[in-house]
Amino acid sequence: MSLFFFDYTDYYWKQDLCWGSVEGNKLNITEFEVLKLKKKIWLWNHYATDMYKNKGGRHYWFAENLINKEYEATVFCANTYHNNSEFIDTGRKKYATENLNGIPFVFVKTSTALGNGLDRVKNMGLFYWNLFSVAKAFEKENGKPDVIVASSVHPLTMVAGIQIAKKMNVPCICEIRDLWPEAIFSFNKAKENSILGKILVTGEHWIYKKADALIFTKEGDTDYIKEKKWDIKQGGDIKLDKAHYINNGVDVEAFNKSVNEKVIKDEDLESGKFNVVYVGAIRPVNNVGNILDAAKLLKGDKDIQFLIYGDGIQKEMLEKRVVDEGLDNVKIKGFVNKQYIPYILSKSSVNILNYSQTQYNWARGNSSNKLFEYMASGKPIISTVKMGYSIIEKYKCGMELENSTPEELVKAIVDIKKMPEHEYRLLGTNAKSGAKDFDYTVLTQKLINVIDTVMEENKND
Repeated sequence: MSLFFFDYTDYYWKQDLCWGSVEGNKLNITEFEVLKLKKKIWLWNHYATDMYKNKGGRHYWFAENLINKEYEATVFCANTYHNNSEFIDTGRKKYATENLNGIPFVFVKTSTALGNGLDRVKNMGLFYWNLFSVAKAFEKENGKPDVIVASSVHPLTMVAGIQIAKKMNVPCICEIRDLWPEAIFSFNKAKENSILGKILVTGEHWIYKKADALIFTKEGDTDYIKEKKWDIKQGGDIKLDKAHYINNGVDVEAFNKSVNEKVIKDEDLESGKFNVVYVGAIRPVNNVGNILDAAKLLKGDKDIQFLIYGDGIQKEMLEKRVVDEGLDNVKIKGFVNKQYIPYILSKSSVNILNYSQTQYNWARGNSSNKLFEYMASGKPIISTVKMGYSIIEKYKCGMELENSTPEELVKAIVDIKKMPEHEYRLLGTNAKSGAKDFDYTVLTQKLINVIDTVMEENKND
């Protein structure tokens, strides 16, 4: 009967099936049956309430796949929905819990926030403040986590993650899904050289320094640290090897299932015409008016129609343009439930990834959810901006425009329409194949690799 040492830090054993002696923190075991303890991962995203409602999204799919791999994953989010008066009642408590399809959700009490004014600031502040007592209460009932993954958009979630993780003596991974405050400066909501701007940049630097690991959703976002000269190589205090890249993606299996099961009746989708489809927000950064400008140039081609699905502050203006300019080749469909998007995209001929060239910095890549849905649909993609770290170029699944003019967009649409069948199909095949690299089973394994790294480093500290 062999004798060996066993580190029991991450394990427990059935007492009736093992015997031996304890020496220090080692078990001297001769006969045993051990069961590996599940690692507890807390995923914090203020706006994951929408993922609860839609039964899908980044942290929903992370949690789902982590649980499938024998982790205990819990999603923490606000009890309010973004830009919606609906909320989840927490009663007299600061949080409520719910289990959805095997995924535990913790809803942190906040206040309703409509728009981007003071109500939203209050909503963010309450989420940050209440996380401290909620984390303490949840830990008391369920045990402390092994890792906290604190995700933006707004930085207060990451600040709370770092502070609470330190109190619990566990590592915190900060996930930056949008570069705040750079995005704020891009939209002219604050000036970088203003007092507010300097405070925001200082806070951002603090987050990057204090986080045990950083996850960026765009491949080129690590360049931002270099541009700021915050990396150690340039005399800063941030190690670049703690920065990781995990893009947004798509649940390929769920997407394909929706194509077959979530069918929407829409005669335009079944018309047999060459369907140029845009799905997404209708706001200045998406520059959807450019699509109407292109449609105007193609009014004479009765075989091409433009189908626009989505809502936003510019929707009514565009609807008025369609009527005033007699654009009978454009149909603005308005809001559509996310569950029907896969079917709609399956009926497209080409999908438009439409953005403003000037209102965002595209040099570092793209993490748009719809890019990966477009790819999963197996249809060619036209991007109205040429991006750094281009996924479209890497997978050869479409075209990117240099200047984003209506004339250039028209040429791209017509070129794809006139392509030989085998070339057209190859673009779609490449798109569908590329989507597999961004399936959440693949992305979750990347997250696990980061989790394992920070846990090992924390153990050694």
